[in-house]
Amino acid sequence: MYKIEADYINEQKIWETLESNKNPDAAKIREVLEKAKEMKGLSLEDVAVLTCISDPEMLAELFNTANHVKETIYGKRLVLFAPLYISNLCANECLYCAFRATNKEIDRHALSQEHIAREVEVLIKQGHKRILLVAGESYPKEGLQYVLDSVRTVYGVKSEHGEIRRVNVNVAPLSVDEFKQLKAENIGTYQIFQETYHRETYAKVHVGGKKRDYNWRVWSLHRAMEAGIDDVGIGVLFGLFDYRFEMLAMMQHINELEEKFGVGPHTISVPRMEPATNSDMASHPPFPVSDIDFRKIVAILRLAVPYTGIIMSTRETAKMRRETFALGVSQISAGSKTNPGGYEEDNAISGQFSLGDHRPLDEVIRDVASMGYVPSFCTACYRMGRTGQDFMDLAKPGDIKLHCAPNALSSFKEYLQNFASPETVAVGDELIQKNIAEMNGIARQRAEKLVKRVEAGRDDVYC
Repeated sequence: MYKIEADYINEQKIWETLESNKNPDAAKIREVLEKAKEMKGLSLEDVAVLTCISDPEMLAELFNTANHVKETIYGKRLVLFAPLYISNLCANECLYCAFRATNKEIDRHALSQEHIAREVEVLIKQGHKRILLVAGESYPKEGLQYVLDSVRTVYGVKSEHGEIRRVNVNVAPLSVDEFKQLKAENIGTYQIFQETYHRETYAKVHVGGKKRDYNWRVWSLHRAMEAGIDDVGIGVLFGLFDYRFEMLAMMQHINELEEKFGVGPHTISVPRMEPATNSDMASHPPFPVSDIDFRKIVAILRLAVPYTGIIMSTRETAKMRRETFALGVSQISAGSKTNPGGYEEDNAISGQFSLGDHRPLDEVIRDVASMGYVPSFCTACYRMGRTGQDFMDLAKPGDIKLHCAPNALSSFKEYLQNFASPETVAVGDELIQKNIAEMNGIARQRAEKLVKRVEAGRDDVYC
C-alpha cells in the first residue's frame, strides 16, 4: 500500500535544482553532453543544466549529441502505430480537453463491439499492426468489462494479410486487481499521462471527476507494475506549466519506478497542447512551448533516459515530426483519428484535440522512408517476452539491435508487399536493400533470411 501523498514528486527539490543550475557556462554544458554520450542516463541536475541552453551553438551541440545517442541505440528505425478511440464518454472536467463532461458541443459515442471491429478492419487494411486503445474516463454500463471486451475484439479481427498484433492501452487509472484483469487480456504497454506534475496547476485544470485526485493518478503506474504490467508509458501535456519543472518531475517519477521495480517506463510521450472543441485553455496554453523549446525537450529526454522510447503523435505538424526524428523520437502515430468511429466515418468535431498531421499512413511511410528511416511494424519483443527488465537487459549492451533491425526490415517489407502504393514500394525496397548492405554478421544474415521469407509469401516473420 502506497502513501497517500506522492512524496517522490518533490517540488521544493525541483525548484532548488533549477535555481542552483541556472546560467551554466559552455564548459558545464559540454561536461553534461559528454556524460550523455556514455548512454547511462542523466541526473536531475544534468537535466536542469540542459534546459538552460539558448545559445545557438550550444543548441546545435545538444541536438547533435541527441542524434548520436538516438542512432547508436535505435539506428534508423521508427515504430508506427495508430490510436483507436472507442469512447469519448467522460465524467471528468479537464479544462483543456474536448471530452470534458460539461462540453455539449461534441457528439458522444461509445462504440459497440461490432463497430470497434469495423474500425479495426479499416486500420488493418491500411497496414497497421499495433494500436493504442483510448477511451474517455467513463464507460458504458459494463464498466471496465467494456474495455476488456474491446481489447479482445481488436485481437479477434483477422484478414487475409493482417491483424493487430499489439494492443497498447490508455484508459483511466485502475486498482491493482483491475490492472491484473487488463494484463490478462495480453495488452502491450499501459499508458497514462499525469498531464502536469505541478500540484497547484493540476488542481486548477482538473475541476471535476475522479481525475481531480492527483495522488490516485500519480501512483497509477506503481499499481500497474505491481499487477505485473512491466511495460508502462508516461507523459505530460506540455503547455499546462513550466516545461522545465515538468521535465525534472518526470525524472523523479522515472527514478521512483526504477528504484521500486528495477525498470522505468517503456515509453515517454511528449504531447503539446493543441486546440480542442469549446476549450479556451487549449487554444491559449498557460505556458506555451515554442518550437525551439519543444525540440529541446525531445533532445534532453533522449539523453536523460536513452533506452526509453519517445512517442510523437499527430498533434504536431509533419515538419515538426520530421525534425524530431533525429533528436530522439522512436515511435510515431500515423493516419490518426481522435474521435470514436473516425476511421470508418470521420467526424472531427467529436475528436479530443486538433491534429497537425492529417496525412494517410502510406504517405507518412513514404516520407519517412525517403528520409532514410525504416518504418517498423514489429511486435516481436512483446510476443517473445522481451519486455520490462528483460528488454533493458538486451537494450543496454546493444544486443537488442540484433533483433530489432532485422525485424524492422521484415515488417516493413510485409507492409510494402501487402498494402503500399507503387510509389512507396519503390522507395521502400531501395531502403531495405541499402540497410541490408550496410549490416554485418548475424544481423545481416537474419535480415536477409527474414526478408526472403516475406518475399516468398510469409507474413509475420521475426526473430
